[in-house]
Amino acid sequence: MVQSSARVSLDEMTDSGEFKRTASTFRSFISRDKSSEFYAESGRYHLYISYACPWASRCYAFLKLKGLEDHIGVSSVKPKWERTKEGEDHFGWTFPTSEDEVPGAEPDKLNGAKTIRELYELSSSNYIGKYTVPVLWDKKNKTIVNNESSEITRMLNSDFNDIAKYPEVDLYPPHLQSQIDEVNDWVYNAINNGVYRCGFAKKQEPYEQAFKELFDALNRCEEILSHQRYISGNVLTEADIRLFVTLIRFDEVYVVHFKCNKKLVREYPNLFNYTKDIYQIPGISVTVNMDHIKHHYYGSHPSINPYGIIPLGSDIDYSAPHDRAKFTQ
Repeated sequence: MVQSSARVSLDEMTDSGEFKRTASTFRSFISRDKSSEFYAESGRYHLYISYACPWASRCYAFLKLKGLEDHIGVSSVKPKWERTKEGEDHFGWTFPTSEDEVPGAEPDKLNGAKTIRELYELSSSNYIGKYTVPVLWDKKNKTIVNNESSEITRMLNSDFNDIAKYPEVDLYPPHLQSQIDEVNDWVYNAINNGVYRCGFAKKQEPYEQAFKELFDALNRCEEILSHQRYISGNVLTEADIRLFVTLIRFDEVYVVHFKCNKKLVREYPNLFNYTKDIYQIPGISVTVNMDHIKHHYYGSHPSINPYGIIPLGSDIDYSAPHDRAKFTQ
């Protein structure tokens, strides 16, 4: 078996045993300017996701909230990492061979790729790095436009407004941008990436530091949400979607798999009701596939869960009533 130069997130470790996520590589932008290399036009782009991946899921959520599903195609890989190249030891995102192999996943009908890795290699023959989702693909030039979720969501929010079903939906409104950026910063470091810093730590000290920062931040969220409906005020913004994708995975995966076991989200009254509130926004629930989420995490990290046992619980009903409407009355 050849040791592959391809990387996965589990490889991103410092000498101190701390997980350090590297930056995304493909960083081009779609524009409403018709003279731009990547013009925002209907039918030209495709979004490759994994329902398991929080970064990819937030892009799909933006697409649904903006009503862009008739203009940008979406397809999902299989949840569990598999070998990406015969004879190599690299495991990553793969496509099913048929529509019914894995419910929710589908073959790559655009390029006939068997793996996400192949899409990266189609885009750059000398690419070295991680083969991640999301991937925003340009069908015209047969290349990756962007694989950074925070930039893809911004493009979906504004650059497709000429064709969006809901152009009036603005998840990054000008008057809240500085506040959103501030929230995004601490939520990313302590919560979105914080759960990975806990789960992928290889030494006790960085784990404990990440653990403390995580629950300090969750307590901060709980307090903020005690007096306003959403994390940046009383209007839904991108900061809420970014927080939501971690919260929805927390009790089912991160508490157990990533050792984030001090407290469940459903033990925080405001956070739990907030999570149900976001889940029940039209278009959001279809972006959450808990079967994919659990099969990915528990099945793709053998150094954490060697036998791939998938916990049966806890089957939380996020469609149950919540109390968040009290802040808009």
